[in-house]
Amino acid sequence: MGNPNRSKAEKGLMRWVDDRFPATQMWEDHLSKYYAPKNFNFWYFFGSLALLVLVNQILTGIWLTMSYNPSAEGAFASVEYIMRDVEYGWLLRYLHSTGASAFFAVVYLHMFRGLMYGSYRQPRELIWIFGMAIYLALMAEAFMGYLLPWGQMSYWGAQVIISLFGAIPWVGEDLQQWIRGDYLISGITLNRFFSLHVIALPIVLLALVVLHILALHEVGSNNPDGIEIKQNKDEKGIPVDGIPFHPYYSVKDIVGVVVFLFVFLMVVFFFPEGGGYFIEKPNFEPANALKTPDHIAPVWYFTPFYAMLRAVTYPLFGVDAKFWGVVVMGGAIAILFVLPWLDRSPVKSMRYKGILSKAWLVIFAISFVVLGVLGAIPATDERTVIAQIATLLYFVFFLAMPFYTRMEKTKPVPERITG
Repeated sequence: MGNPNRSKAEKGLMRWVDDRFPATQMWEDHLSKYYAPKNFNFWYFFGSLALLVLVNQILTGIWLTMSYNPSAEGAFASVEYIMRDVEYGWLLRYLHSTGASAFFAVVYLHMFRGLMYGSYRQPRELIWIFGMAIYLALMAEAFMGYLLPWGQMSYWGAQVIISLFGAIPWVGEDLQQWIRGDYLISGITLNRFFSLHVIALPIVLLALVVLHILALHEVGSNNPDGIEIKQNKDEKGIPVDGIPFHPYYSVKDIVGVVVFLFVFLMVVFFFPEGGGYFIEKPNFEPANALKTPDHIAPVWYFTPFYAMLRAVTYPLFGVDAKFWGVVVMGGAIAILFVLPWLDRSPVKSMRYKGILSKAWLVIFAISFVVLGVLGAIPATDERTVIAQIATLLYFVFFLAMPFYTRMEKTKPVPERITG
């Protein structure tokens, strides 16, 4: 039997806290009385996994910062010091570097689930926009962090990406210099990237994650059937097709977390470099402005957009092809923000959409993977043609969506979720 005095004391403490801070209300609104659809499947693990990896990145990042020296003279040596002399420094570094790849992997799968089940459709447009803002902030965070080891690929990768801003007419050169803080990539660049990576961007990222979750819990979670469970409630006002997030999904997510950690830690302990895709081989050499690596390519999670950039080889309207490559690369990300208004289908979920939507989603996924592969390897004439075709298909998926989603025949959507 429990101690009644202790229980009474705990209740008194919670009452004292609740009078000053809505702790119990927050617990109920976002966990114990937040009703989620009861037909969540495998694809719904990746949202919580993204949150797990974010916590990993923040905690390991804090510990790495304690031993890191953000200067051109000391950055590379401090990373070596972390790897060799700091107790478990090698583990912290690999948890962080592998965590960056894991973050993008789960975010890409999370986004793909949104595409499959129409999680961007009304009334969830704002959830999608916050999600895309998180993705954009994550790309900036990853890019800033990529320079910090001050290895060869860090240096030259940043050189290539920053040089893209030079393609912008009239302001490009000044913009490049403003980003670098110097005429060349130097310790000044490294220091400002470090500041953005460890302070500014994490604050933005955390704020966007909170807004993303608040927006989600305001309108409710989507489900594989694309049915609004709030439209069918019992006499107590509880959705008949919903179950409390806690304990049902909070416990279920533990299964996903265990499987994820098994795979994640296997990579961390046995192949943290990922065959040169997580940490490139040239990055084990200190940055040298006088020696260019044989093949400069970004980390794998940026390669689809890098392939799009390289796919544009012809000048247009008297403007250099490099500028149009930057426009295409930026447009590939920007178009994701307007997705909620491109889909005109009467149904949300791919389960009930027609053959055209399903075919185009498969084509889009294949094109994205092909671009990712092409962006990681040296360009040839044949590969450039393939990249141009894949880039075209990527954009057609979005730009043709208002037409094929409206003209295709859809299946009837059931009134209750099917499981």
